[in-house]
Amino acid sequence: MSSDDPIFAPPPTQGLAVRIMDLSGANGSDPLEVVTGFGSLGHANTFARRYVRDSLERCRTPGMSADEVLAAWFAFGEDAQVEAGAEGGSPWRTESELHDFAGRPLEDDAEQRDWRMIDPRRDGDHGIPMLMDGLDDDEDDEEEEDEDEDDDADEEDEA
Repeated sequence: MSSDDPIFAPPPTQGLAVRIMDLSGANGSDPLEVVTGFGSLGHANTFARRYVRDSLERCRTPGMSADEVLAAWFAFGEDAQVEAGAEGGSPWRTESELHDFAGRPLEDDAEQRDWRMIDPRRDGDHGIPMLMDGLDDDEDDEEEEDEDEDDDADEEDEA
């Protein structure tokens, strides 16, 4: 038997994960999705915190009291639960900041709710965020359009 035989490989370790839960109950006790690929517990914690803050802010309308915001979030929002796996440490818990979030609407601090920027599913093969994905294609298209316009202008000048 070879040591490369997968039957003798150690079991995969449980990594960090964030479970996205639908508070409306539409999914029962199952998560809507489980997000994995976090580089550290801090990364998972920050993602979950921003996700919950964004969900709560989407449930807020002008003039709502903190209690009304919480009621709307528990009826229509989404929670994010950090599972630390073998990492250890202290995973962020929604209840630690939920009442503060509800009582303090965000004004202009979009970063506190921008979970998409740090979503590990955006990472490429080398762990580099794919923030510019597709940008080069758009720029190439614009350059081609400019060249086509220049060619059209040259043809008109020749005619």
